[in-house]
Amino acid sequence: MEGDLKPQIKELLVEMLFLQGVAPASIGDDDKLEETLGVDSVALFQVVAGLEEAFGIRIEDKDFSAEKFATVAGMETVVKEKLAANG
Repeated sequence: MEGDLKPQIKELLVEMLFLQGVAPASIGDDDKLEETLGVDSVALFQVVAGLEEAFGIRIEDKDFSAEKFATVAGMETVVKEKLAANG
């Protein structure tokens, strides 16, 4: 799975967090999700589980940090690293 994964990640965010009225395209790649969407630590764990399922990857505890998952761009970086390691 190559290319820009950000649109898929944005759709997953809207779906997993029940962000009614939020268009995936309106979420900026570098927006701090905690500030712009109110994503807290519990919601972030839900998103990580969704990423694992959607992309067929496993994100270990040692790979997780709030900083890495603070933005869509950061999430994409982690997903791409995991996909490359599995591929």
